[in-house]
Amino acid sequence: MGRKLRIAVLYNEPVTDTTTGWKYVSESGQLKSGSRRRATKPEMSTVDLSEIGVMEEMQDIKAALDALGYRTSVMNVDGNVFRLIDYLRSEKPDLIFNLVECVENESQQEMNVAGVYELLKIPYTGASALTLGTALQKARVKEILSYHGIKTPRFHLVHPHDKTFVNGHLRFPMIVKPSHEDASVGISDRSVVYTMNDLRKRIRYIIHEFDQAALVEEYIDGRELNVAILGNTPPMALPISEIDFSGLTDGMHKIVSYEAKWVHGTVEFEGTKGVCPAPLSSSSEAKIKAIALTCYRVIGCRDYARVDIRLSREGVPYVLEVNPNPDISDDAGFARSARAHGLSFHQTIAKIVEIALERARADGHH
Repeated sequence: MGRKLRIAVLYNEPVTDTTTGWKYVSESGQLKSGSRRRATKPEMSTVDLSEIGVMEEMQDIKAALDALGYRTSVMNVDGNVFRLIDYLRSEKPDLIFNLVECVENESQQEMNVAGVYELLKIPYTGASALTLGTALQKARVKEILSYHGIKTPRFHLVHPHDKTFVNGHLRFPMIVKPSHEDASVGISDRSVVYTMNDLRKRIRYIIHEFDQAALVEEYIDGRELNVAILGNTPPMALPISEIDFSGLTDGMHKIVSYEAKWVHGTVEFEGTKGVCPAPLSSSSEAKIKAIALTCYRVIGCRDYARVDIRLSREGVPYVLEVNPNPDISDDAGFARSARAHGLSFHQTIAKIVEIALERARADGHH
């Protein structure tokens, strides 16, 4: 019987202000990246699951890997890169299960951690450093998709020092987002704007709070679909999941805001539920899956990813985002799609490990 493979589960905990014990937060308790101001403390009646979720995802995955018979270890990656390197050199893992999404609340550092794995020639799950860096630049992803003929909402990028807010080719309503964050950070019901005055205010808010360019898109009113993809040769689209917005109150925008995704106890969180498989005609389902698989390929995803698509009232699919290394916690949308395909959570984790190891062997790693 061969030795058990060693898998290191690497993740990051949100950074806490050591003087107050608070997270760096903005409206509705959002963790901020790159911001120097801190807004009021979030209401105690709500729970920000993005902070808890990081730990739960890591614990879910470690438990699955242990049950699958791997020798697992866990490390919280912080700003001390030498500590990371020392850990990897002493631990000598056969594979890293990469859950790192930022370092010290800086999303831009996600790709650099993967770069360390590559320099040390240690195989790891999920997207490459280059793909992680590309995917975080939302405008660049949209340019790549457009080049390949994939529909994405028309957009304009507003940089902090731009004199004009938006050029004339976009139509209201519009939605304003940070240009390089993920997990719906910076997105709330107020992100959708209908007037030039509100547009300017929201752009200023994003630039000021997140210290980065604001991405302005035409708002597509319609259904929100998530396509989970697993594998490499070839990748496979799992059953499509849909966000059911019927629980939102009248007047609220049907979007997956930060509150909807993470803040338990809010109307947004309670009013948005995942449904899988999504009720779609077979032709529409096939078309959407084909689009998602093309996105997976052209952005350079590998092992697993999720593509978020807006289906307009006219039935036209628009790709909103391509998410390499999406949340794969037992209660997340990816796991929901995997279950609809017939894979338990443990089987899904086993598949990701097998896929990553197979790819590593093909790339010459032993």
